Amino acid sequence: MKEHSSSSPAPLIWTQPSPQRRRSPLERDDIVRAAVAVADEGGAQALTMTAVAKRLGPYTPMALYRYVLSKDGLVDLMLDSVTAEIPVPDAPGDDWRADLHALATESWAMVKRHLWYAQLMPTRPPLGPHLMRRTEFLLQVLVGQGLPVGEAMTYAALLDRHILGSAQQEAEELAMRRRYGLHSPQQLGEAITAARALAAEGGRHPLLTEWMTAPSGAGMDEQFALSLAFLVEGIAARLPGRDAPAGG
Repeated sequence: MKEHSSSSPAPLIWTQPSPQRRRSPLERDDIVRAAVAVADEGGAQALTMTAVAKRLGPYTPMALYRYVLSKDGLVDLMLDSVTAEIPVPDAPGDDWRADLHALATESWAMVKRHLWYAQLMPTRPPLGPHLMRRTEFLLQVLVGQGLPVGEAMTYAALLDRHILGSAQQEAEELAMRRRYGLHSPQQLGEAITAARALAAEGGRHPLLTEWMTAPSGAGMDEQFALSLAFLVEGIAARLPGRDAPAGG
């Protein structure tokens, strides 16, 4: 496989032939698994060819390029690899809402296992085989409700923005808690309660002060499910034959 020059844009990994077999026991899948493990442990910022090579053992970073072409190629392979963890039915079922809820919920579960996905997904074209299969299923569900494919793609993108945006927020909140040593919900609640004096000062924020005295409410998973329900019902309201909401 021809290696690309760092001075020119790397061709998409999906348009390139598979690497030729070598005497080395190393395989492309080995590199992808090692890269996923590096990113799972340290986040997107920890993903370097040097870190991946070190995880694999007696290999140099340059040796990896023979298999993945470039770091972008490795990222493409990683994104598609973990997307394969999302169950995608062969065809839509009888309940289109249930189809969207199931796919979005499974996607959310996958992204929580690999929070780097939300950081790296917007940086690469989603053209891997598993990524395209997932998108095709979303389009089948929405086009099956009478939407033109362009509008269906818009709503599919909104669903993915909800999933990735929620995951990015989860990742940043997790990083913040680690910085402040808040490793459990109890520790977070205690920290909020301890800070309530800031809200209570001058009596200008009585409702916020009340909540900070005894923090309660839905957790991230419950918030995700609630906002997903709002989004799906918003799509339902705009299907052909439905009255569009005011201003639509």
